[in-house]
Amino acid sequence: MRIFAHNTNKLTRRDALARTGTLLTAAAAGASLPTRAATPAPATEGAPFLFCLNTATIRGQKLGIVKEVEVASKAGFQAIEPWIEAIDQYAEGGGSLKDLRQRIADAGLTVESAIGFPEWIVDDDARRARGLERAKREMDLVAQIGGKRIAAPPAGATRPPALDPAKAAERYRALLELGDQMGVVPQLEVWGFSANLSRLSQCMLVAMDSGHPKACVVADVFHLFKGGSPFEGLKLASAIALQVFHLNDYPSDPPQDKINDGFRLFPGDGSAPITQILRDLRSSGGQTVLSLELLNRKYWEQDALETAKAGLAKMKAAVQKAVA
Repeated sequence: MRIFAHNTNKLTRRDALARTGTLLTAAAAGASLPTRAATPAPATEGAPFLFCLNTATIRGQKLGIVKEVEVASKAGFQAIEPWIEAIDQYAEGGGSLKDLRQRIADAGLTVESAIGFPEWIVDDDARRARGLERAKREMDLVAQIGGKRIAAPPAGATRPPALDPAKAAERYRALLELGDQMGVVPQLEVWGFSANLSRLSQCMLVAMDSGHPKACVVADVFHLFKGGSPFEGLKLASAIALQVFHLNDYPSDPPQDKINDGFRLFPGDGSAPITQILRDLRSSGGQTVLSLELLNRKYWEQDALETAKAGLAKMKAAVQKAVA
């Protein structure tokens, strides 16, 4: 489970934008970039979005990865974003990753991303080395089931002191180079409750300063709100920079400093400016993977398939409203 902590990072939005504005504008305009293996998901009949189920949404039902794949397919999703923990449990139980990959393909799904928590960014050299080894193993699992990307949050560095952005960029580059070997792209993840990488601008700065052509960021409605990132900042991110977006909503109460992951809601059921968010993502070009990520015990107490179906219906309704 994710740990909640107050945001104490002192990097200001003004500082970050001053360093990244020019590059973001160039990326959004399609400026020439080095050859990259990771690109936005190919459009499905021109659709601006691809609908994905992050299995956190049904994690509380403890179904196992095979059943989660079945639920995602039956609910009508196009893709799945599994947690490494579930893949591990399947493999440790004697399951074949080759068979799981075929099962996912037969279900008509792709693995657009995955969720893991290796400590790749921490200051302690020994811990960071172990974190990179864990990241290598996890990316191997993702690659074996046909996965394209993996989230790379600041696990282990959620409390003060604040990380040096230049060092964070170096460490992210090292993770990306490891991803090159494994055939999986690590996406720098915004964690709104963290003392580090809590804002979209900070993650964009670190990604750009990594100097790696596959650098990209994964953002989340809840985390953008929790970390105080203005949603208007999404206008500056191209579909190359922001390939996967975690879709959810949040209520008007509790306030920003008290809210946690457990308050996540279906998109459209809360106070987030979902329509404008989706319009800005659509205007970025390419196709964005919308991954439904909820960690709300209320949904975990319901039938998993019904929850998945309801979530997809809410996603599609929100998209329809935004693109109308």
